[in-house]
Amino acid sequence: MSEPGTSGGTAEAPLPASPFGIPIYRMVWTASLISNFGGLIQSVGAAWLMTSLTSSRELVALVQSSNTLPIMLLSLWSGALADNLDRRVVMLCAQGFMLVVSTALAFCAWSGVLTPWLLLGFTFLIGCGTALNAPAWQASVGDMVPKPLLLGAVTFNSMGFNIARSAGPAVGGAIVAAAGSAAAFLVNALSYVGLIAVLARWRPARAPRLLPRERLGDAIGAGLRYVATSPNLRTVLIRALLFGSAASAIPSLMPVVARQLITGGPLVYGALLGAFGMGAVGGAFISTRLRRRVASERLVRIASLALALGTATTGMSGTLAITLPALLCAGGGWVLVLSTFNVTVQMTAPRWVVARGLALYQMAAFGGMAAGSWFFGLLADHQGVEISLFIAAGFQVAGVLAGLRLPLPRVEDLNHDPLSSWKSLGPKC
Repeated sequence: MSEPGTSGGTAEAPLPASPFGIPIYRMVWTASLISNFGGLIQSVGAAWLMTSLTSSRELVALVQSSNTLPIMLLSLWSGALADNLDRRVVMLCAQGFMLVVSTALAFCAWSGVLTPWLLLGFTFLIGCGTALNAPAWQASVGDMVPKPLLLGAVTFNSMGFNIARSAGPAVGGAIVAAAGSAAAFLVNALSYVGLIAVLARWRPARAPRLLPRERLGDAIGAGLRYVATSPNLRTVLIRALLFGSAASAIPSLMPVVARQLITGGPLVYGALLGAFGMGAVGGAFISTRLRRRVASERLVRIASLALALGTATTGMSGTLAITLPALLCAGGGWVLVLSTFNVTVQMTAPRWVVARGLALYQMAAFGGMAAGSWFFGLLADHQGVEISLFIAAGFQVAGVLAGLRLPLPRVEDLNHDPLSSWKSLGPKC
């Protein structure tokens, strides 16, 4: 299964109307959707199992931290690998590692030997696999589709994850209620198989390297230096850190909201996550249309305020009738902000360093989420989940105010293609 390289096809071939017109993108997207379903089902199983293993809200919130902390710690290293090695091979290694860890987690849960800290250890290892996979996957989108379709492909990626988020948690809640957390972990292990099969068959055509391969340490240093000298990328990283810190309260405290504020079980928890995911799917569907009409900075401000409103309302509500619409609103704001940050990085960084740029962005966003999850869980233990969610909403508003001093750049007209790509055009005067 050979596919074009970065250009997504020859220059003479007409562009498809959608990224789904490119077979390899369509197959990888579909397999990733299935894998994302499994990941969300696993997350429901882990979070709900933790509420059964301990009454500590801090430990419950640390399930979210253990998933996101590896992304902060390993993303830059992973991005350097993705920029210097075969991205397909990097993704295969990551998926295989997560398959093995998820199978071991399912066995331990079935055997009844899991403790809170052992569960956190397994979720941390799965997060390590995610950290290895994410920069290679996001950077490889530019290897699958031509640049005019890149924005749509990034948006479809966000939409795919949030389609899984809208239905996966409800399915996960049903699996946990019917068969226990071990079954949820086993379903996640099986979900990696399809993506591994698709990646194993993909044989992308490689454009000749214009720069020599870098040693890993040099590659990491070059990525850091590039971002340090790029005001546009620095702005995105600071904003992503602020946003992730405040936004983390909703997913990390949702098991506590389900069990204590609404006094429900795993099905209610799945419904809450499903409402958040449905809002995210809605946000992904309208994101392209909104970006045509609204500047990126204004879109991020509006979406952040929507997330703040949903967070505060969730803290005030004790009924599903109010909490579900609040989470719909929060989910839409969540995906609009993160997809806008992602697109800004992809359009700002040149291809030779794009994976490292994305890795640093993920370090900022998910590092903020890891720290925020721990902080808001600790706060909920001492002040209550309601106060914790109110303070998180206030932090989100503070992030909007920070945008007045650090607005996102306008990147629609930027082009970082190598100079040699323009030679065939000839002089224009």
